Amino acid sequence: EPRLVDSGGGLVQAGGSLRLSCAASGFTFDDYTIGWFRQAPGKEREGVSYIKISDGSADYADSVKGRFTISSDSAKNTVYLQMNSLKPEDTAVYYCAAGFSIPTMTLGRLIDYWGQGTQVTVSS
Repeated sequence: EPRLVDSGGGLVQAGGSLRLSCAASGFTFDDYTIGWFRQAPGKEREGVSYIKISDGSADYADSVKGRFTISSDSAKNTVYLQMNSLKPEDTAVYYCAAGFSIPTMTLGRLIDYWGQGTQVTVSS
C-alpha cells in the first residue's frame, strides 16, 4: 500500500531551524516528484518546495528561497526539508506529497499520495 509518513515538526523560536522528513513506501520512489506543501489556519494551501527524485532538480516558493533546502535519499526512500531562519509566518501544518512533476505539482495537479501532516510552530 502506498504511504507517505511526514515527521519532524515542532515548536521553535524565530530564527531557529527544523528538519522535516517524508518517508515513502509502497510505490517506486524514484519515479516521482516529492513536494512539501503547507497550510496555515484560515489560509489556502501553498506549495513550499519540490524535488524530482530521478535527477535531483528542485524548486522553491519565493517565500522560502535561501532559507529552506530540499533533499532526497533514495536508499532510504526519504525526502528532507531543512528549514533555517524560521519566521512566525512559516507556522503551518506541513504535508509532503508524491506527484508527477514539478510543473504539475506547483498547480496542485497530478498528486497521487499525501502524508498526514506535521505541525510547525514558530514563536516570535
